[in-house]
Amino acid sequence: MSTDRITKQVTLRATPRRVWKALADSKEFGEWFGIRFGGPFSPGATVHGVITGTKADPDIAKLQAPMEGFPYSITIERMEPEKLFSYRWHPHSLDQTIDYSDEPTTLVAFELQAVPEGTLLTVTESGFDQIPAHRRKSAFEANDQGWGMQVVLIGKHLARSP
Repeated sequence: MSTDRITKQVTLRATPRRVWKALADSKEFGEWFGIRFGGPFSPGATVHGVITGTKADPDIAKLQAPMEGFPYSITIERMEPEKLFSYRWHPHSLDQTIDYSDEPTTLVAFELQAVPEGTLLTVTESGFDQIPAHRRKSAFEANDQGWGMQVVLIGKHLARSP
């Protein structure tokens, strides 16, 4: 098992075009992910937002509730329509008393592949081995669990908003 990367896959019953919109549109991404962003996604842009709780699942929204209002930002790396969306962020950076800006970021990549059932979405977050040792394990474990929830959330979002 790698300590540097997390990979989750889900087959979504939606076209790559529809999945792409759920990923590339900052407003729609925020609805299922649980963050309200202040602007659109574009390569090279740093987009700031706040945690709001997902609209895709009330039980998961309750788990996110203690973090509502926390600031979050991502820096968009690549946007290849219907193929790849990636960004960098500071993983599990929820302690409001810590400045994470000098820490390395991890890379989150969403890869889309058309399959007979719809779209195979592969989510990979890599770069954990560069995170400071005192945070590495907790960030990895939290995000491993978090990505497991997020692949469920995008599926629920797409099922209710085809």
